[in-house]
Amino acid sequence: SSAHEDVLEESDVADFEGEMEIDAEAEAVDDFDAKGNTGAKEKYNAFEVNEEEFTELHLGDGAQVVQSTWQHFLRSSGSREAVGEAIYATLFDSAPSLQSLFKTPRAVMAMRFMNGLDQMVLALHDPLALKTVVETFGFQHLDIEVTSPRVATFRDAIVDLLQLEVGDLLTPFAKDAWQTFMNYVGGAYIYVRIKFAERLKCIAASWSQANGKVVEGDDEDAEAGDETPGSGAADEGMEQAAEANALDVARKNKSNKSKSWFGGGGSSKGGASANGAAGGKKDFKNVAVPKSFTDMFVFNAAVMGFGSRAWMQVILDALDAVVTHVSITTRLQEECDVISLRLAKLNTSIALHEFKTVMLASLRSLVKGWEPLHEVSWSWLWDNVERMLKRNMGKPAKQQAALGAFLSSLDESQLMTFRREVYSRFFALAPGSQDYFKQSTTRLHFIADKVVSMSMDMYREPKRMVEDISALGLRHVGYGIPISLFGPFVTCCVQVVRSLTDDDAVEESFRWSVSLVSRILTRVIVEGSTVVMKAINNNSSKELRKAVGYAPRGKRALWMLNVQV
Repeated sequence: SSAHEDVLEESDVADFEGEMEIDAEAEAVDDFDAKGNTGAKEKYNAFEVNEEEFTELHLGDGAQVVQSTWQHFLRSSGSREAVGEAIYATLFDSAPSLQSLFKTPRAVMAMRFMNGLDQMVLALHDPLALKTVVETFGFQHLDIEVTSPRVATFRDAIVDLLQLEVGDLLTPFAKDAWQTFMNYVGGAYIYVRIKFAERLKCIAASWSQANGKVVEGDDEDAEAGDETPGSGAADEGMEQAAEANALDVARKNKSNKSKSWFGGGGSSKGGASANGAAGGKKDFKNVAVPKSFTDMFVFNAAVMGFGSRAWMQVILDALDAVVTHVSITTRLQEECDVISLRLAKLNTSIALHEFKTVMLASLRSLVKGWEPLHEVSWSWLWDNVERMLKRNMGKPAKQQAALGAFLSSLDESQLMTFRREVYSRFFALAPGSQDYFKQSTTRLHFIADKVVSMSMDMYREPKRMVEDISALGLRHVGYGIPISLFGPFVTCCVQVVRSLTDDDAVEESFRWSVSLVSRILTRVIVEGSTVVMKAINNNSSKELRKAVGYAPRGKRALWMLNVQV
């Protein structure tokens, strides 16, 4: 009897332990559904801000849930401006102390919140693209003290706003995904700020000194980094406008001088003395010591025996844009892509390390107090630029040949197929785009033909095309075309080309070119979509007075006249 009782007791214990194991498994599943299924379980979650590392975020099904709730929020709000105002009001009502961190006018800052969130949400399905976008925004927040408590405040404000606007659509799973997403973004901002801020500030300060620019205080730099007139930027004032004009004159003189320095064979005094080929006596008393980076660079290039390297002039022309926008990853990639296209037209051997040698020598001569940090920072910058350039080295010529042969082989019926299919697929993929394409069929076919010709012209004449695309982008500001439509349009164009050919080289050539065109257009539209430009495009004096009213009295002329893209 006692043995039987012992057996029963052991059986009961086994059953109890089995039930405990089942309950533990159920809790683990629930925990996975609540946390692990929305992202990297060990790295990112809905409760903590991870500022120790910055990797890709894999939200899984949570990405689609976040995007669907966001799109519902946009539709229910009526306009993008209303969404921006709602985010702005919710954020600063919940934490008024944060308002001191943003010096930009409310109307401008609200749209920045809206556009920034929209861009990141749209990239959620692609972890690598999301990481790039978040890193870009992280660079733009280098001078703002982002902390974990502030991230939590922003996260809770956004989630509360969504709860109010979308109601039951924000399920516990969706809320968890949104919190994980916002924690990821905030932690990335902190990580980037800590890891790269010192190098970027060193580069910016030394570049300003090398070019004779006045280095403003930290507060001025925070606003001048990524803002344009009319979007709330605290521009340096009328004095710097005059300085900019002087720099433009200097650039014109530099371009004439550079023709003789870099293999131009000119007869200017600078070129003759530097190459040591001028006849007669040289008056060294009248030789001016180079004081700008450009002049010092061409001088050192000639002294080091690189005076015949015409390709150096191509990089030198774009170096200011590269250094100025080094904290904007997408812009840096765009500049490097254009440089690679221009270098491909020279048909000469290129040794990029030679440019680094001349660049560092010139900077050492112009920057006072050159330290190891300067050496490390500038070497880091150039190494990144060099890798980006080498990635495309030799490809443009092959891509141009492949794309040119394909386009020349198309007959009229195939071109007509391209025209029709592009819009058929585009309107199916983005139904809202039909509200912006109300022109005649002839006009729509013209746009499709223009896409084809621009994809080829980007290889043939990259410098001219950048100027033409910039002008086209400013016109699109007036059209009011959402930048979110460019991605689907490019996708449809590539899909139609893929249906017309089996050659992977042709597809890749077309995709790369039309993608670059799209990126330039998108950037120009974003940078040109200032409150002033919108008022001008709407031909509204009332809106213009309201937009300019945000500007300090002494800077209103700059806000209206200085449009930089």
